[in-house]
Amino acid sequence: MRAEPLRTRNIRAVIEYDGTEYSGWQRQSGDPTVQEAVERALGELLREKVSVNGAGRTDAGVHARGQVANFRTTSPLECGQIARGLNALLKHDIAVLRCDEVSESFHARFSAVARRYTYTISTVPTALDRRRVWHVRYPLDPVPMREAADAIRGRHDFSSFCRAASDVRHHLCEVREASWTAGAGRLTFSITADRFLHGMVRSLVGTMVDVGRGFISAGDFRVVLEGRNRTLAGPAAPPAGLVLEEVCY
Repeated sequence: MRAEPLRTRNIRAVIEYDGTEYSGWQRQSGDPTVQEAVERALGELLREKVSVNGAGRTDAGVHARGQVANFRTTSPLECGQIARGLNALLKHDIAVLRCDEVSESFHARFSAVARRYTYTISTVPTALDRRRVWHVRYPLDPVPMREAADAIRGRHDFSSFCRAASDVRHHLCEVREASWTAGAGRLTFSITADRFLHGMVRSLVGTMVDVGRGFISAGDFRVVLEGRNRTLAGPAAPPAGLVLEEVCY
């Protein structure tokens, strides 16, 4: 009898990682990346070459609590077995939270309708969280920083907060939520948008820190946004404080 052809399945994985030791999510020659580590573990587990699509191309040193990825496999392993197997093979700084089978049309990146990031600043020294915060050693006023965050809600051209070399068709993003919360020596910025430009969140945070320090006003921040010129914005915040929290579909 002729053997039945193996069925190809589309598997979605939710992945958490500490990005400190990685050159970002996306595979690149010669440097360790999260995508490469996951693909290598999948190859060993499933005994086949697997290509993984990620929802967010996080930069070097950036973390994720809710990165979403998908890959196709002919393996009959149950989704729970795949997740457990990956966690046994991956280093301690990458964890697969869950896997499930999804429709053939699902794509982690192109099916997403929004992503949410947070950025955390510590205004007091910290040893335990040093890899996940930006320790700012000077006072910050959260009131004008919140005014600046208000300015970016809605649909805007974010050219002023995008790396100049970014290869994108346009710089328009729809920001659904942007806010600062403060307490216990921490300031946390949360932002949800339909898309993000390369370096956008870190550039926004760095410029809003200039607002909090009193270097520029919230009104000046609006001028930077409307100027559509990266040279107008402040320096980018360090990667350590940035986390991809969730991807919405």
